[in-house]
Amino acid sequence: MLDFKHSKGEMPRSRMRDRGIYVLPNLFTIGALFAGFYSIVQAMNGRWEHAAVAIFIAMVLDGLDGRVARMTGTQSAFGAELDSLSDMVSFGVAPALIMYVFALKGLGKFGWIAAFVYCAGAALRLARFNTQLDTVTDKRFFQGLPSPSAAALVAGFVWVMVEYGFTGPEVAGLAAAVILFAGISMVTNFKFYSGKEINLRKSVPFFVVLLIVLFFILVSTSPPEVLLLIFVLYGLSGYAYATWNWLHRKEKTARHLPEDEK
Repeated sequence: MLDFKHSKGEMPRSRMRDRGIYVLPNLFTIGALFAGFYSIVQAMNGRWEHAAVAIFIAMVLDGLDGRVARMTGTQSAFGAELDSLSDMVSFGVAPALIMYVFALKGLGKFGWIAAFVYCAGAALRLARFNTQLDTVTDKRFFQGLPSPSAAALVAGFVWVMVEYGFTGPEVAGLAAAVILFAGISMVTNFKFYSGKEINLRKSVPFFVVLLIVLFFILVSTSPPEVLLLIFVLYGLSGYAYATWNWLHRKEKTARHLPEDEK
């Protein structure tokens, strides 16, 4: 017997569901791109808090698109390319422009150079990540500060300064230091924890859920300060890890030296 509903050109539900699933991760990516563009628009209008919050929203959406694609088995070359382009806008161009308009414009040539260093660092970081994706052996760590974390560091700085009533020109020197640190950190070889081995589908002890709840409560009490502190600590973690490894290697080498060479 013919299925008249399907014979009239309507797609079976299974195929419609498949098409919807393939679109789903790209919707998160487009959402992140929109948040990045919205951030730029708000910065141009001087609405710094809205611009900063939009960067954090882009971060959340960017983190979801990859996980949704992996969980639903809908990874694609198109999605990967779109994700990189979205990241460049949301975490490369938008933070650089926000910081430049907020604090660096008054520094003249040095101000836009500092903003460009960040923007170029994000582009190089994304290019290196894409070309080394299949050759990375230790997926527990990122090589260089991830661009979303660098963007959060910049956006968090702007948000906190606005929250405490500081104007851009008053903190221009500190703003230049922050954006240069974020931009340079993206192209270093220092290792930053990735969290990729965390399995969201695996059962966890009750106290882990409790810690997650406490974390959201902590963030809700004072979002700008808590988020900035988190990403400052994360930005410094790569340098701390490299220092610890260097001291550990130095100590290990000293143990194997003959007594007369110590």
